[in-house]
Amino acid sequence: MALHNINPKKTKAWKKLEDSKNLLIKKTLKDLFNQEDNRLDYLSVELENIYVDFSKNIIDENTFNLLLDLASECKVEDSIKKLFDGELINETEKRAVLHTSLRNFKSAPDSISKDRKKIEKFSSDIINGKIKSSTGKRFTDVVNIGIGGSDLGPKMTVEALKFYKNNLNIHFISNVDGDHANDILKDLNPETTFFIIVSKTFTTQETLSNAVLAKNWIENTLKTKKVDNHFCAISTNIDAIEKFGINKDYVFNMYDFVGGRFSMWGSVGLSIAISLGYKNFEKFLIGAEIMDTHFKEMPLNKNIPICLALISIWNSNFLGAQNQAIIPYSEYLNFLPSYLQQSVMESNGKSVDRSGKKVDYSTENIIWGGTGTNVQHAFFQLIHQGTKLIPCDFIGFKKPLHGNQDSHNKLMSNYIGQMEALMHGKDSGEVISEMKSKGVSEEEIKKISKYKVFEGNKPSNSILINKLTPETFGMLIAMYEHIIFTKGVIWNIFSFDQWGVELGKVLASKLLTEIESGKIKNHDDSTKSLLKKLKN
Repeated sequence: MALHNINPKKTKAWKKLEDSKNLLIKKTLKDLFNQEDNRLDYLSVELENIYVDFSKNIIDENTFNLLLDLASECKVEDSIKKLFDGELINETEKRAVLHTSLRNFKSAPDSISKDRKKIEKFSSDIINGKIKSSTGKRFTDVVNIGIGGSDLGPKMTVEALKFYKNNLNIHFISNVDGDHANDILKDLNPETTFFIIVSKTFTTQETLSNAVLAKNWIENTLKTKKVDNHFCAISTNIDAIEKFGINKDYVFNMYDFVGGRFSMWGSVGLSIAISLGYKNFEKFLIGAEIMDTHFKEMPLNKNIPICLALISIWNSNFLGAQNQAIIPYSEYLNFLPSYLQQSVMESNGKSVDRSGKKVDYSTENIIWGGTGTNVQHAFFQLIHQGTKLIPCDFIGFKKPLHGNQDSHNKLMSNYIGQMEALMHGKDSGEVISEMKSKGVSEEEIKKISKYKVFEGNKPSNSILINKLTPETFGMLIAMYEHIIFTKGVIWNIFSFDQWGVELGKVLASKLLTEIESGKIKNHDDSTKSLLKKLKN
């Protein structure tokens, strides 16, 4: 077995952590801060332009050291080496996991360097108008057609870094929803629209359906079958690509050792390179590589992804959290929670360990979130006064992009203020005193005050980045990738397969035949009823 097979519950550290939990649940975050003068020294890490503070978690120095022991007992450091060495750690699919090689500039394989150069030339030729449409016009719009990792990563990144975008407009079609596809196409000019078709097998139902729709749109509106200049493909299925009618020079490689949700660092990121220009795309990769180096080389206690992974495990497996909220204080990052939903939950949403046994401990949390300050006026009520323990990652930036310091100060005051409020809360004495100062009657205080109490003691991580740039954004995303890996190692699960996605796809394919033919086969009563109603 490439990765070690260690049940975390059988480790010495896990048993000690359970004892530590029983002591810590009697304390508050305010208690812990009052008792530990050195708290920030061991519960914060800084790497170039990123400062990570995880001190607002219900944890003390002894517990943190036990978590580090857990990582050691589960062989995290050795597993990191196996990851970067290209060992077959995706054992159920007999693959290495080398998405990090796509952003390796120090010792990248020749094949990857060659692919990068192809991305550079192609994206530059599209931007500069060297590659023209079938009618000889420059492209103004580029549409990426893919689903899952072929959509979420590029879409998130293009949106996150649109401050740096060029004159081209980038669009994304993913769902097999003709209404959505047509809604995007209706405002585009077929003469100046270019499509990127992303599918490793070139058989993905959603992607191919949308690709055919796009091809028909071009052919029907331009009244020509010569539309190969309008399409490129990112795939491994050359035969299917040629049959579709795509120029073989417009085909980009995908690698067997890169999973879809980790693929935007290579050819799948072509839409990013076209949107931002290749130089900015390269800075994005370099930022990720900086985090890769940090992850490989730093000791456990000063390793950002490892520390955050351990904090997440503590909150989940010992304090009972089942959710984690991702709260970026930048509208540019509005797709980040959706992206992390896939990358985190598809990776670690597993219930069978590396020995094939059912796990008897919690694995991955439900990931959700949205951008501050909008979500403060939406679901923060639940986080502050609800019955669920919901740890939060708060992501903020020291400097605004557009120079509006007044607005940015207001934004960041909310960023810091929410974490402080989650930590401190407001007890009944504070509520009553405040109401009295406003002249509220004793009767009203007695009636209302209990509803204004905030329990506090809610855990959060602060991720403060100097400025949103291609480089820092690359660092941020690579950080979350390595958190995923670290947690998977400790939970003793395979993080890089996704068998749970496949069954629904298989059934959908069979059901499509029944929907189109009207011949309904043997199903449960509910399924048969739904199939019949589609025809009524």
